[in-house]
Amino acid sequence: MTEQSRQNERNARSEQHARNEQQARSARDAQHESPATVLREMRWWDIEPVLALELDLFPDDAWSPGMFWSELAHARGPHATRRYVVAQAGDRIVGYAGLAAAGGLGDVQTIAVVHDHWSTGLGSRLLTDLLHHATSFECEEVLLEVRVDNTRAQKLYERFGFEPIGFRRGYYQPGNVDALVMRVDMHGIAAAGADPLTDSPSESSESSESPSESRGTETHG
Repeated sequence: MTEQSRQNERNARSEQHARNEQQARSARDAQHESPATVLREMRWWDIEPVLALELDLFPDDAWSPGMFWSELAHARGPHATRRYVVAQAGDRIVGYAGLAAAGGLGDVQTIAVVHDHWSTGLGSRLLTDLLHHATSFECEEVLLEVRVDNTRAQKLYERFGFEPIGFRRGYYQPGNVDALVMRVDMHGIAAAGADPLTDSPSESSESSESPSESRGTETHG
């Protein structure tokens, strides 16, 4: 066998070894792949795991159990005015979001994603779900508040059509951080041919804000 033939044989063995290693890595990755994340309506039995995430993501102003119970009390039935959704991966809750609606106006109450699911598109999926249900509630517009220093969240909302309309000074406490109020015209979304269920923008990443009703939107992830 010539030296060239031996070199060719060594190259072939090396290439085969590399292919085998790649196949083994792919098989290992498939075995450890995270379970698919599904969105579903939040129910009362989700409050406990959601509270655990709430305390982790928003330690300064986490919602109380009573606040979640109060919101979910208005989330079902013919006169429902709330939409709360959780993101579940296997047996684990990895995100949640909520919307309040009244008199043609929607208000994003909360969007939160666990740390290890940031930048996966989950925040966009949660917001898409809320906007879809805003159409079911016949909302003409949807509002939210976002920290003025949270530019990543602002960019996400802008891709969904939200525009800044004002400020609320010292809105986020503690810290005395101003809130940027943003608004999207649901008629404008419809006129543009965008369906919140199918045409959701891709997600950047979001950072932390503050929660509901009197406190405004909280966003994390």
